[in-house]
Amino acid sequence: MKQILFAAVAACAVMAGQAWAEAVGIFEQHIDVGATAIPGKAAFENGRYRLTASGANIWGAVDAFHYAANTVRDDTYIATDIALEGKGVDPHRKAGVMLRQDLAPDSPYVDIMVHGDGLVSLQYRETKGGPTQQVVANQTGATRVALEYHDGYAWMSLSDPNGEVRHVGGGVRVALKAPYLAGLAVTSHNNAVAETAVFSNVELEPLAPGVAGWPTPQTKAESTLEILTIGDKNRTIVMHTKDLIEAPNWSRDGTTLLYNSGGHLYTLPVKGGAPVKLDAGPLKKMNNDHGYSPDGKWIVVSDQTEADNQSRIHILPAAGGAPRLITPKAPSYWHGWSPDGKTLAYIANRNGDYDVYTIPVEGGAETRLTTAKGLDDGSEYTPDGKYIWFNSVRSGNMKLWRMRADGSGAEQMTHEADTRDWFPHPSPDGKWIAYISFGTDVDVGDHPANKNVTLKLIPAEGGAPVVLTKLFGGQGTINVPSWSPDSTRIAFVSYRPVAD
Repeated sequence: MKQILFAAVAACAVMAGQAWAEAVGIFEQHIDVGATAIPGKAAFENGRYRLTASGANIWGAVDAFHYAANTVRDDTYIATDIALEGKGVDPHRKAGVMLRQDLAPDSPYVDIMVHGDGLVSLQYRETKGGPTQQVVANQTGATRVALEYHDGYAWMSLSDPNGEVRHVGGGVRVALKAPYLAGLAVTSHNNAVAETAVFSNVELEPLAPGVAGWPTPQTKAESTLEILTIGDKNRTIVMHTKDLIEAPNWSRDGTTLLYNSGGHLYTLPVKGGAPVKLDAGPLKKMNNDHGYSPDGKWIVVSDQTEADNQSRIHILPAAGGAPRLITPKAPSYWHGWSPDGKTLAYIANRNGDYDVYTIPVEGGAETRLTTAKGLDDGSEYTPDGKYIWFNSVRSGNMKLWRMRADGSGAEQMTHEADTRDWFPHPSPDGKWIAYISFGTDVDVGDHPANKNVTLKLIPAEGGAPVVLTKLFGGQGTINVPSWSPDSTRIAFVSYRPVAD
């Protein structure tokens, strides 16, 4: 049971050039941050904190709000019950818990905010003066929130309708340097008015440092299926589960996500809901290489049910049904379907190296497209059918490449020396390539689970990469095509390590 912390780490009385007001409850001081038209207030009575604030917002590049906080030096856990008073003027008034580097209005921070309209999100600004992003929870309303900041990651837990506080996803990587601030925050989202929130059962305590050498790729992890919007880089939680799930695909009609777990495939509405197990006949060991046909009528899977436990490619109806074997030879791992629906691109080991192969959808002779020594993986067609993108170690590092659909004209498309780049996914409109980058702490030919990874984007003709989000993941995060049909969003899985 976490204990309420009544003695915080000693702190400076003045930060970022602003003087704190008097102490309130367990918090050393409280203060207005940013441009607030109406002076904020904080009071503590009978175990409850009542904070009143104006301020335009906690968002964008600068914030305006009232803050009651302590200075902390360790990894931190903060939790509270929250109740916004009255109907409010703006539906986006916010109250929540916040960790913040300093009192500058443009400071890096991470928080959990309960909005007046019921939206709950984990918000964060990675760099001073940078934009704010958020991870939107897959529930509205929460009477209690808990923010855990551990080993550079912030994790979100919320109360469910039964009052049970549970982790819901929202693992983001934000670098806060000791000392930093931890406390309660309120903004009215309308600087001309003041809004009030009441906080009770507040907990604030340090967390022990992570165990050396943990997590490992074998560490048990919870899974969160998320959607990221390309335009603003914001994330929305679709489902969180304690089970291991991997590799979401987006259905061609835009309504459904497909993922694998425990050797089976499941479908899930994009808007969230209950997953449904897909009938795949005798196939019981499907891995994370699967996807939809261009017309949406079929699903291709890679399965290891046969006695040798080697992956082979099958096709079955999108609604489920009897599978048809495509690649009798093994191992074979599917990654791409030609836009005309006639050809599959996949990765296979036939000669001691993993190379890119193609085969007719109806089966038949396979064609080897790559012959360079070393691992090739992640083969996927561009929507015009002219190119196949893939990742390869042929340069000495794992980088993205593309070649013509017949295997000619291979060219390297990413060049950063400090990353290992995997699984290029061309957008349906042909403009972008989404992919995952590991650090150089992993072997050049490996894509393990339980690592710090980054989702990135480059133009389809090459160019400087754009960071979409940083998360805890790796194997299973984005192995297969995962774009929405309109090219505005991608689906992925993030993970959270769990101690045994």
